Amino acid sequence: MISSSEENIKEFQNILYKCWSINSSSKWTSNNPANGQCGVTSLVVNDFFGGDILKTKTLEGWHYYNRIEDNRFDFTDSQFLEKPMYLDILSNREEAFSDTNTEQYEYLRSRIKEYYSNM
Repeated sequence: MISSSEENIKEFQNILYKCWSINSSSKWTSNNPANGQCGVTSLVVNDFFGGDILKTKTLEGWHYYNRIEDNRFDFTDSQFLEKPMYLDILSNREEAFSDTNTEQYEYLRSRIKEYYSNM
């Protein structure tokens, strides 16, 4: 696990932006790289930082994000024109997986691990 210092969170977010692709979400575009990444990202964040997976309802369906040490982190909020009204409903890995698949999850997780191993 990685400590949730502000520096580590910012570094992780930058790595996510570099790793997101059509391989981590079929909704990915260069104009909106966070689109469709919420489930897979919440799972990978949970792998690296622990904490909880949360969800909130949006017009498009459930939106997944994380709580780490009592702080909300939504690494994919840039996909929205307006930020969601967060309900912070406790979710779990099974529900977050309903928004992605094993191939997308393994791809994103391995790309992030690769970044960290090359640092």
